[in-house]
Amino acid sequence: MNSEKPGVGRRGFLKRAGLVSAAAAGAPLAAAAPAEALDLNLDLDLGIDLSWLFGRNRYQWLVGDHHIHTQYSYDAMYTVDGIADGARRHGADWAVITDHGHASHEKSSVERTNAAIRAAQREHRDLLLWQGMEWNVPGAEHATLFFQAGADQAAKLREFERAFDWRLTGTEPGTPDNEALAVKAIRWLAAEERARRIHAPVVVINHPLRNGRVAPHEIRALRDAAPGIVIGMEGAPGAQADGFPKPLGSGGGARGGYGNSPGSNSWPGFPESAYRTYGGFDWSTATVGGLWDSLLAEGKPWWITSNSDSHYNRGDTLVRPGVPDGYYDEHGGYPDPIDTGVPQNLPPYADFAPAEFSRTVVGATRRSHEAVLEGLRAGRVWVVHGGLAQELEFGAYSGWSSATMGGRLRVRRGDDVTVVVSAKLAARPNGGGTIPRLARLDLVSGPVTGPAADRDTQTAPGTRVVRSFEPRWAPGRRVAFRHTFRNVREPFFVRTRGTDGRKHVPGGIEPSVDVVGQSNPFEDLWLYGNPIFVDVR
Repeated sequence: MNSEKPGVGRRGFLKRAGLVSAAAAGAPLAAAAPAEALDLNLDLDLGIDLSWLFGRNRYQWLVGDHHIHTQYSYDAMYTVDGIADGARRHGADWAVITDHGHASHEKSSVERTNAAIRAAQREHRDLLLWQGMEWNVPGAEHATLFFQAGADQAAKLREFERAFDWRLTGTEPGTPDNEALAVKAIRWLAAEERARRIHAPVVVINHPLRNGRVAPHEIRALRDAAPGIVIGMEGAPGAQADGFPKPLGSGGGARGGYGNSPGSNSWPGFPESAYRTYGGFDWSTATVGGLWDSLLAEGKPWWITSNSDSHYNRGDTLVRPGVPDGYYDEHGGYPDPIDTGVPQNLPPYADFAPAEFSRTVVGATRRSHEAVLEGLRAGRVWVVHGGLAQELEFGAYSGWSSATMGGRLRVRRGDDVTVVVSAKLAARPNGGGTIPRLARLDLVSGPVTGPAADRDTQTAPGTRVVRSFEPRWAPGRRVAFRHTFRNVREPFFVRTRGTDGRKHVPGGIEPSVDVVGQSNPFEDLWLYGNPIFVDVR
């Protein structure tokens, strides 16, 4: 086996971060073996085929975005064709149009959007395009909803919107009755799927902590109402360009719009720190041992995604034409945008185009709508900002059994489990004008302890970074490391993340809070991979 040995600089970094002593103590679930850098350009003496481990012979990894707005949203402007064109230009393979639930949208826009999507599909045959919606969740805030329903797509979306969107049903406040209606909506989707009137519905909680309006018990209730439909949450919100400082932006916005304080509908159990992003990611995702990990500690699937939340893309030359007050309420949409030829760096919302900055990458068995939906539901997903890495591969094996992101590895008590993390480094400049450098990959692990007695639990004791690896950087190079959990005794989960290493909490390795008005997203880049569960029998 060929390997590159970590240098003194790396050990010095880990010692400063407190990881050398942690390594000596071992993982909380098993004795730890040293992380080992690997040269994946050569064959490895692992006793397992890496192509099989990573699913290279099974999956193609498709870039996409599940949260996008058009002229049929009350606060956006783009045509469906314009969205499709921009998505392909930035490398997207799939995209979901998710205009806001609204009385005028339900009345006037659903069928018009459907016709525009069908036309865009004919024009952009290399883009998998869906019609979905951004659902105003009763008792909470927003979620992406999409599915396959063939010729009945628009009719089924309208049926759902009319019955379950809080803008149409007057069920916004966080009351028990309104929360129960949200659960009823998920059960309706499950029943429609069983009856084969829709196929593979997917619901993702959008910007979960932006306003603190979706409590941990609501997340658990929605997830448990129909496992496999409510698949997870946006680990990072869209609107990442909102935090640019002057003169690149307004100097007053926050990444993802996370510049808020608790409101009348906010759940009171969230700390003030939950209302900010950390390296562009939601507090629930960025906090090791936090809300995301508390959900994973139950041993149930809960995946993260990323997206653009495109409304008005920074630097675009298009503007929405002036219209009288009440125009959207009357028409359910806006006229096509006008090209001014002048870049707009201070739009009402500073978003990026689909796949321009945020990417959700899905492992699909083939290039089709159904395969992307199946990959999302299975958790074969990793997310990345600003092109920090071209590829991320993540697998675990024991003996001849293996699993990749979203999978389960079943082992006997006392077995060893080896995890391999691989990334292909960036080779071209991103939208910030530089080639991003992946400075570190982390391996995060925590015990699986079963369903939480307190449904509002938002911590996962015992979860920590068990290994960090600093790759030797060169454009386009493939880097990797492996880590072995020895003598595994109890079930656990393991996930990975990476960073450009430019911003951390003082003296540590955790992401630092994004400062409102002073957060250039290209100067603090992260990527995250969804977990693998290890079941012990």
